[in-house]
Amino acid sequence: MKKGSVETESDRKTAKNAWFLGSSSLLNDAGGDMIAPILPFYVISMGGGGIAIGLLSGLREGLSSVFKMFGGWFSDKLGKRKFFVFLGYLLSFIFKFFIGIANSWNQILLFVSLERFGKFRDAPRDAIIARHLKNRGKNFGIIQMLDTIGGVIGTLIVLFLFWKFNFGFKTIIFIAAGISFLSLFPLLFVKDVKTKPIKKSLFEGLRSLDKRLKYFVFVATIFSFANFGLYMFLLLIARDITGSIIYSLIFYVLFNLVFAFFVIPFGKLSDSIGRKKILFLGYSLFLLVVLGFIFFRSFAYLFVLFPLYGMVYAITHSSQKALVSDLANSGKGTAMGFLHMSTGLASIPGGLIAGILWDINSSWMFAYISVVALAAIVLLSFVKEKKIG
Repeated sequence: MKKGSVETESDRKTAKNAWFLGSSSLLNDAGGDMIAPILPFYVISMGGGGIAIGLLSGLREGLSSVFKMFGGWFSDKLGKRKFFVFLGYLLSFIFKFFIGIANSWNQILLFVSLERFGKFRDAPRDAIIARHLKNRGKNFGIIQMLDTIGGVIGTLIVLFLFWKFNFGFKTIIFIAAGISFLSLFPLLFVKDVKTKPIKKSLFEGLRSLDKRLKYFVFVATIFSFANFGLYMFLLLIARDITGSIIYSLIFYVLFNLVFAFFVIPFGKLSDSIGRKKILFLGYSLFLLVVLGFIFFRSFAYLFVLFPLYGMVYAITHSSQKALVSDLANSGKGTAMGFLHMSTGLASIPGGLIAGILWDINSSWMFAYISVVALAAIVLLSFVKEKKIG
């Protein structure tokens, strides 16, 4: 009885942390998603093309992923998580200002990459949530839901500033940075989850990871070659079809609304029926969406394809993290960092190849992505789960 009581209290603590961490993520992403949907248009206004957009899509996750790996490992080594989360949000706020002072598309790429340096917070943050045994999918879903609601709020703000005040890109970015600063305050209420320090080198920590975990991360990495930050190209397609950046932002809001609404239900569903089944659904739906952008390009179909793409994110994001948490043992920070690093690094060549193909013919880009997505689906069939609870 006593043991059950202690476990219940621990679970409650983890759930509260999920809401506070999610609130920080909401505020940071409200600022971040004021910037994200205008980045492709900002780059084009500075003279960039398809390759620049592809690099931007990949670098936003790619370079930051290396720091996610080190953030997870250091948090395991010190047995502390909260410090890394706070520092990550602080650096993200600072470098958002630098994006606004860029004078060329090359500088935009540089400052966006530096801003993403703050993402080393993700693995320690996820490790705090991974402590909860029975509802990992749900708790990851809470963070992702609040994160995405922040994205919706940010996109609505930027849509309003464009439509009502006709603000320029730089002004919007400076406002976004100010909003991101507020993300530091909910972190003050997060209770750090201290663990026994793991005295292993980074390479020792990686070598000790479960073989099933390593194989799944390999599969998720292949999927990231296809889903590398594709939404930037989708926003360009929406602008080309509708002739308006405003419509592109509206479709981005629709994408995020679906993402936010369904992420917790699918996280809970993965808790009950298993992660692999949910991921099969997400990967397969992604393939259908990509094929849709090859064969069904019209204003009406955008109202179908963008929400379906939001559904893909809702299905895959929390379930991938939860599966890695299931398969990890003591070094959960290292395991989460390994997932982030591998999938993020894959997004750099994935985005570059897509950008090159985009400049030739956008249908070629989607054909390449569909082949990679199909390969990920086949590889996913060999993933082995571990029974939890």
